[in-house]
Amino acid sequence: MIRFENVSFAYGDTPVLSGVDFELPEGELCLVIGGTGAGKSTLLRAINGLVPHFTGGTLTGRVVVDGRTTRDHPPRELADVVGMVGQDPAAGFVTDTVEEELAYSMESLALPEAVMRKRVEETLDLLGLAELRARTLSTLSGGQQQRVAIGAALTAHPRVLVLDEPTSALDPGAAEDVLAALHRLVHDLGMTVVIAEHRLERVAQYADRVLWLPGAAGAPVLGDPGPVLAEAPVAPPVVRLGQLARWSPPPVSIRDARRKAGPLRERLAALRPVVEQAVLGDVLLSASDVSVRYGATHAVRAAGLTVRAGERVALMGRNGSGKSSLLWALQGTGKRAGGTVEVAGSDPAALKPARRRARVGLVPQRPADLLYLHTVAAECAQADRESAKPAGTCRAILDDLAPGLADESHPRDLSEGQRLALVLAIALTPAPDVLLLDEPTRGLDYPAKTRLATALRALAAQGHAVLLATHDVEFVAETATRVVVMADGDIVTDGPAAEVVTASPVFAPQVAKVLAPAPWLTVTDVRTALESA
Repeated sequence: MIRFENVSFAYGDTPVLSGVDFELPEGELCLVIGGTGAGKSTLLRAINGLVPHFTGGTLTGRVVVDGRTTRDHPPRELADVVGMVGQDPAAGFVTDTVEEELAYSMESLALPEAVMRKRVEETLDLLGLAELRARTLSTLSGGQQQRVAIGAALTAHPRVLVLDEPTSALDPGAAEDVLAALHRLVHDLGMTVVIAEHRLERVAQYADRVLWLPGAAGAPVLGDPGPVLAEAPVAPPVVRLGQLARWSPPPVSIRDARRKAGPLRERLAALRPVVEQAVLGDVLLSASDVSVRYGATHAVRAAGLTVRAGERVALMGRNGSGKSSLLWALQGTGKRAGGTVEVAGSDPAALKPARRRARVGLVPQRPADLLYLHTVAAECAQADRESAKPAGTCRAILDDLAPGLADESHPRDLSEGQRLALVLAIALTPAPDVLLLDEPTRGLDYPAKTRLATALRALAAQGHAVLLATHDVEFVAETATRVVVMADGDIVTDGPAAEVVTASPVFAPQVAKVLAPAPWLTVTDVRTALESA
């Protein structure tokens, strides 16, 4: 169905892909893995001809999809065969409402109205979008927009579906629903699905094969999920736990890992995780009865929250529960319908931008919205000037988060994860009293997330407070000291991270599921305990 024949691609003198040679048969789900900037998005775009027809650059070799070469067939001539959803789903919307967007691709293919109506209804049910059918796309949460984008690609009934970070903005439950739907399409209808994803713990169990792009480190590797993931530097916690316990072959699903975990649970029975004792200071963020409304929709309902110096608080909940709206209200830019907010004794909404940035920083879901200069160096220099910090402060933070970014690189040429790292560095430059992060791990690989966790721990240890909205349960297990759960605009749970995430199978990390009922959260916890025994 898909064949890459010695494909290489470069932007100018910068190579992105080199010697990619593989073949995918019909009816398989292939997971593409690799570090941030390894060329995953470029490879996906080459499948439907966006690379190089719309991106520019030099492509050598051949890409053949269902017998058509992308060299001879531009994207419009592959639209009936390949459906694609990019990292930023909102950027691809062309209509105003959910139902219109689902129908648009079929209108482009001139399908009969009766067929379009039937497929729209099927897709609404398949992805749980029926209640949103009349909603304006701009009013949806990031996760809801992502489901609509996937649905819009599915309604055309392509033979190949290409997805770039399809679960990055989805809550765990919605991600499971979407992946289960894709699994059915692969096995029941013979669709070929290619997914690039950093949250491998969600997708690996569904993959028939894994394609690892090592970047400049060597040639791409295609093979069965367990062996490939075990060799790659990016792998889900269940694979790393299997390596630690020397299970062979390495499991990629919770079920397979639990079947092997009996002896490990016995070894850990007399041990306990080392619990981090955070040193908490004064209350830096205090919110009382905060409400946010969009017309008749109540996004946040009388929410109350306090965060102390030294805390790292994760804000969790399903898509549309009000997490982002609450963060913007706390930051002061988002309008509140009611309630009060104080950060270090002041209401952020009453402060001028420069003073607000020093009190409370916010990294939004779409970090690229904050980038407006032409080079990485210019963005870093501007951040230093605006924060009155010594030259090189922002660049040093960026090098810790994403080493190796060239000063002359244009922000729009960076990968999603690299852009996020740049915006994080800009937000951290003034060292705000409170740092607010909205889906900060979107587009980050496991090493990058580890570096981010280290940076947030250091910030908290210096007396700052961190509040992050996320669906990444593995990052929460590694980073957060406390978890707050929202539902329908209300705060419904607030407690220590270990207690909250293990109380629900939806929020539990992979290690907790494998070793339940013992209180283990991460591979690092297990390794530390075994080494000290």
